[in-house]
Amino acid sequence: MGVKRIVANLQTSDPEKASAFYQDVLGLDLVMDHGWLRTYAGDGEARAQVGIASEGGSGAPVPLLSIEVDDVDAYYARAKAAQCEIVYDIVDEPWGVRRFFLRDPFGNIVNILMHH
Repeated sequence: MGVKRIVANLQTSDPEKASAFYQDVLGLDLVMDHGWLRTYAGDGEARAQVGIASEGGSGAPVPLLSIEVDDVDAYYARAKAAQCEIVYDIVDEPWGVRRFFLRDPFGNIVNILMHH
């Protein structure tokens, strides 16, 4: 018996609006589309995790999602080119991550990070 994965389900009245952000900006693949539910996925595997936070660190707001990437600067450039709202600008944090927060099309704060 064990948890195999954890999936975040973000509520919206228009799931199709997700493609411009989750596919085009983040590069995830649309792996399931029921119309009312769309699931996007990357090709990596990771342990199932749930973060519980009172703040986002360094005084930042708590993000709804944290997405680890291989080149945070490239994703930052892509987000800027797509005119995404940057909520917390790119920074090297003292606990060993480089990250930035942006807002997805549904108003959720998303933490894009890489460990260094």
